[in-house]
Amino acid sequence: MNRIPHYEQLTNRRDFLRKGGAGFGAIALASMLGDDKLLAALGDEGGKPANPMIGLLPHTLGRAKNVIFLFMEGGPSHLDLCDRKPLVDEYAGKPMPDSFVKDLITAMGESRSPVLGTKRQWKRYGQSGLEFSDWIPNIAEMADDLCVLRSCVSDGINHSGGVCQMNTGALFGGRPSLGSWVSYGLGSENKNLPSFVVMKDSDTQVINGVRNWGSGFMPAGYQGVLLDEGPQPFANLYTPKDISADRQRGKLAFLDKLNHEHMKTRTDNTDLDARLRSFELAFRMQATAPEAVDLKQESEATKALYGMDRAETQNFGRMCLHARRMVERGVRFVQLYHGAGSKWDAHAKIESNHGKLCAEMDKPVAGLIQDLKQRGLLEDTLVIWGGEFGRTPMSEKGDGRDHNPTGFSMLMAGGGVKGGTVIGETDEFGLRAVKDKLHVHDIHATIMYLLGMDHTKLVYHHKGRPERIDLNEGHAFKKIVG
Repeated sequence: MNRIPHYEQLTNRRDFLRKGGAGFGAIALASMLGDDKLLAALGDEGGKPANPMIGLLPHTLGRAKNVIFLFMEGGPSHLDLCDRKPLVDEYAGKPMPDSFVKDLITAMGESRSPVLGTKRQWKRYGQSGLEFSDWIPNIAEMADDLCVLRSCVSDGINHSGGVCQMNTGALFGGRPSLGSWVSYGLGSENKNLPSFVVMKDSDTQVINGVRNWGSGFMPAGYQGVLLDEGPQPFANLYTPKDISADRQRGKLAFLDKLNHEHMKTRTDNTDLDARLRSFELAFRMQATAPEAVDLKQESEATKALYGMDRAETQNFGRMCLHARRMVERGVRFVQLYHGAGSKWDAHAKIESNHGKLCAEMDKPVAGLIQDLKQRGLLEDTLVIWGGEFGRTPMSEKGDGRDHNPTGFSMLMAGGGVKGGTVIGETDEFGLRAVKDKLHVHDIHATIMYLLGMDHTKLVYHHKGRPERIDLNEGHAFKKIVG
């Protein structure tokens, strides 16, 4: 106990109770906040480093607590899904007017190619009357819960740069991913599961690989954890059969003691700290994760809602159902990759390409939103749908579309977003954003805002430089809130 300074000497019992009462309250407060990151940041007497994943309070009372990012890798065509442009059909087979393509640079240099008309049928849905094509009829039924961002802009003209920027804010790899920034800002609501989980729909690698969910220059503990299909969704999850729980616990306790003795003089080694915490998390996950990924607990009606009763939607439906179970258990950020390996990249035969991919993901995505809503989880969960860019109105190879980062669409639902609305617009051909432009940096800042975080205050100091998710260039679009 600290010695009381001479100018605070206790003169009577009343002084003792008055001064001591504050201490008794602090003891109770410390007990209640024992898992709070503010206290955990101080570490403990044994030199054990602070836990970076303990839950934090946001800057403001944001509506969203969790994020599910449905990433359509390769660039889905906004012109054929949710941004109808009658002029595209009117000019089908004709060259674009010079005023629209002047100084335009496309990935494949097809700016002077004739316009490719769309074969889609369009319909207005819900009380909001939002217009969607017949490629996504199930998502369209959720129109009144959706906010369509029609004025998204990226700097990535190719897949590598586009996917990297949508995930990390930069065109080149090496920076923390969006999920890492969210984990850094808010921590985790579940001690026994990762804060950031990633799933992809095939064994094909996403372009740029693990850097899309890496932690960059942040401690490695903020990176995403890949969840695979099969008997071991999380790698190395189960204890070998010949090792008892007591033996496993004793071995880990001994290693923990050695590791933290080693860490006492190496507290600045974040990789070592992250490795220690990953081992601790892995041990806790052995008891928790099997239940979290056990879909046998779900009813057949719920599985059918996600399309798990159909061959074409079974795979992505399973992923979306896993995503709901993850956020239900406090996982902060879940990212699902559909079309891993840039399968949405329809330079040719867009009808067969997008037709197949939409059939795979339309019902699962709608089922996810509906299921979250009926369980009361949509209010706290921000669902994002989109890719790294859109497609051009000009044709490529006669029946495909080129990359279009100058104007494309994304969808959002839940998490405080105002449903049944459209933000921004593109020009008459859907080529460039012309109103309320939302650059990737603005999209990231807006996501942080919906989570209750001020992106200008969410700073990580790297080599003396204050770093942010938006590279100090984004602005939150606050009109998105309902």
